Amino acid sequence: MTSLDRRSVLRAAASAAAAGALTTGCDPRHSADDAASARPSGGPSPHGTGRSAPARHPGARPPTRAPGLPAEIEHGPRDGHAVALTFHGRGDPKLARALLGEAERAGVRVTVLAVGVWLDEQPAMARRILDGGHELGNHTMHHRNISALPADAAYAEISQCADRLRRLTGTIGSWFRPSQTRLATGQVIQLAREAGYPHVLSYDVDSLDANDPGAPAVRRTVLDGVRPGSVVSLHLGHAGTVAALPPILDGLRRRGLRAVTTTELVT
Repeated sequence: MTSLDRRSVLRAAASAAAAGALTTGCDPRHSADDAASARPSGGPSPHGTGRSAPARHPGARPPTRAPGLPAEIEHGPRDGHAVALTFHGRGDPKLARALLGEAERAGVRVTVLAVGVWLDEQPAMARRILDGGHELGNHTMHHRNISALPADAAYAEISQCADRLRRLTGTIGSWFRPSQTRLATGQVIQLAREAGYPHVLSYDVDSLDANDPGAPAVRRTVLDGVRPGSVVSLHLGHAGTVAALPPILDGLRRRGLRAVTTTELVT
């Protein structure tokens, strides 16, 4: 069977499973997930399932292509005046909305890499992020140690989250960031490419905010490490990060730096 034949079979199986779930009262997401995780040996469909995408949200962007940049991006141009603030997307939605509000009051747009199970629990957050002019991407389905997974399981982590994004926004998101690692393995980079992401998004500044050291420590760590072109790793769902964001933005402005989305930084 050719690669094209395998893809056709996979798409047909996903469509049939979803239709069967509707007639039996089952949640069609589970059948689609099974089809998406069954990665064909000849190469997967870049969008996971055969189901048609919803209308694209006006703020949703397809995967970013940055010609001339490596497959894994740790930072943008060092000769400019911009930095990208990127957030691992999960946690208390109230804290997430509070952080987005702080960014918007400062006229700043950020990049959120969402975990798929968080999108299942909080589907309205995808639209909230995009409605604020922010960028939305993929941070795997369950936030497992993707570097330690076999290829099919790692691909399922990427493709299932991509499917969630596509259902909610009409695209698979601008970026893919691997979970529980800063740098991706060659296998993960290849699997992300097969799933439709030309680049893997890393970072060169780790705020360490997930350890909840308090807002002053988060601000200090970011401002001590940031340089023109930096990609900064932060997290939604942490009160200290919400409190740290205004002084971080003020410190960037004092240095003549502006916070932008990752796509704006590298393209």
